[in-house]
Amino acid sequence: MKQTRTLNPREECLFCDIVSGKRKENIVYEDGRFMAFHDTNPSAPVHLLIIPKEHISIKGSEVGKKEGILGSVFALARDIANKMGVGDSYKLLINAGRSATVSPDHLHVHLIGGWKSPTEVRHI
Repeated sequence: MKQTRTLNPREECLFCDIVSGKRKENIVYEDGRFMAFHDTNPSAPVHLLIIPKEHISIKGSEVGKKEGILGSVFALARDIANKMGVGDSYKLLINAGRSATVSPDHLHVHLIGGWKSPTEVRHI
């Protein structure tokens, strides 16, 4: 009988593949802890994903054990928004769970902005 191997989430994580260089993305920021790159399905003129390089599961207790990371992401988002010309007019979005269309299960924050006027803003 053929055995099937169950992959651990980190082995099949799209974002871990990006961090490791297995997948190429349009990276706009990288340091020792975080990476930011363009979303492949943007909902605004500027739509980036900011991820920790460490795989932190959105589900379960991992996020609670790393709660300080969100403060770092929020501060980094402000800096990246300025670098991208968005200034202080942007949205940060974190999804959790299947019904919120989360894929993959690796903490990620959407930085969304770049609208020219308030009438252009899509409600997400």
